[in-house]
Amino acid sequence: MVTKYDIFEIIHQNHAPIKPAEIVKRLKKDKSFYKNIYRIINQLKKEGFLVKKNHGFESKNSEKSKMLFDLIAYCLHNGINYNYLLDERLVSFLNSAINKKEFQQKDFSIDSKTFSKYIAILNKFGLLLIISRKPLKARLFYNTLINNLLVYFGYKQTSIKLFNVDYLDHIEKELILFKRLKKNNESGYRKIVSEFEIFFIQHSLSLEGNPITLPDTIKILKDEIIPKDLRKEDIDEVQNYQKAIHKMLKDATGKKPLTKESILEYHRLAMEHKHKIAGAIRKESVYIKNNPNFKITKVSEIDKELDKLLKEYNKFMDKKDPPIKDIINFSAYFHNEFQHIHPFLDGNSRTTRLLTFHLLQSHGVPILDIPLGLLDEYLEHTKGSNERFDKSLFEMLQRIILFNLKKINFLLS
Repeated sequence: MVTKYDIFEIIHQNHAPIKPAEIVKRLKKDKSFYKNIYRIINQLKKEGFLVKKNHGFESKNSEKSKMLFDLIAYCLHNGINYNYLLDERLVSFLNSAINKKEFQQKDFSIDSKTFSKYIAILNKFGLLLIISRKPLKARLFYNTLINNLLVYFGYKQTSIKLFNVDYLDHIEKELILFKRLKKNNESGYRKIVSEFEIFFIQHSLSLEGNPITLPDTIKILKDEIIPKDLRKEDIDEVQNYQKAIHKMLKDATGKKPLTKESILEYHRLAMEHKHKIAGAIRKESVYIKNNPNFKITKVSEIDKELDKLLKEYNKFMDKKDPPIKDIINFSAYFHNEFQHIHPFLDGNSRTTRLLTFHLLQSHGVPILDIPLGLLDEYLEHTKGSNERFDKSLFEMLQRIILFNLKKINFLLS
């Protein structure tokens, strides 16, 4: 079914007046749809999104139109069906859920079918964490998309409550289930890894400014089709990061420990498109873009600090069957320590994520992606901060791990 948002997106993207007949054509509909589409166009005009010109309709130059298009563009970039989220009733639900630590259907004035529908939509796009399915209990992730949806529909969020919740018991139960399910369905798990990998590549590189969308990333890596109008360097960056991930997963599965050589190799693979710096320790000072106060190790201290970190890593890896709390806690420490050492001229953050994933995978924790809804918070607790937030990253890693486990176990069941 064609919605007003589908029509608005076409008109706004056109950058010039467009006639209803052309919109029908762009939507790949036959002439019988003309009357309904014309009705929707007039509805958008009455709502203040469009203006009529001599040669058709165009988007109105207003804050309201810009806000709507930005929401649609964000959704398209991240492979989200915007028609699911641009729903006033769903956004009303988001407004009620945003300041709840965790929630169930009984916390809202909606029926169980609607509640389950909303949870399924938000979970599909990585915007919440399902804590349990019986009873259905969840926790919403707060990010730019959620905030902008609330603002667009007229909700004013003055402050968001921050909840530190321990999910270690949940993670331990899901790990037991994961080991059993994976043993019974190795081929199914490999397929899941391949799917998650594509999402992680797009999510991870988007944090570094790569503009390639999730749909285009899928075309490049899964369908082996190169979309038009993409920069070669951006495409190379995507393909090279996949090579580094494959190497990391192979090493972690084979229980091959991290070494300075393997770290340099992951970086070399990920940064092949910048061959002059790929796999090479930097010889000059760097700083974090948009955060010059982020403390970074001096060039003269890099080797010493890397050796010190790897010594701590080896000491931890020598521990026999450490509890999940210790594994996650050390992963948070390792992540932030490597980020602050910042041993390369470029590609430090994407390499940091690979190393953290390797550490967790080596301990049997199948972390394969950072969900979209947590990317903003992840950035805030890592290179977006002026001070270390190991405790916050420890708590957030729990949500990332539980999100991965819940989704993997659900798909394997």
